[in-house]
Amino acid sequence: MNITYRTNKLKKEAEDLKVLFKAYGTSAKQINMRLADLKAASNLEVIGKIPGARCHQLSGKNYKGYLAVNITGSRRLIFKPNHDPFPTKEAGGLDWSQVTEITIEELCYDYH
Repeated sequence: MNITYRTNKLKKEAEDLKVLFKAYGTSAKQINMRLADLKAASNLEVIGKIPGARCHQLSGKNYKGYLAVNITGSRRLIFKPNHDPFPTKEAGGLDWSQVTEITIEELCYDYH
């Protein structure tokens, strides 16, 4: 999957393991593994099949149109499809099999 980042700072953290460890400590290894999963996947549907990732769509006014994957118990990687318009199924809803580009928006603790 093609991955871009919302900010240059986030890109640097994600692409430099030393910077990632400095920013996220013990979670850095899991973040790096999940980013590798995303990069290796041909589309979002593949990520949805990884049990530990728990890829899911978000709702609410702050996160409508975004998705998240689990990193650790309470840490999430939040992203959105980088398609305009978003690929949708005939019956409605996001067509995960057509999402091949994403933008990483943030790494955060539980957003609930």
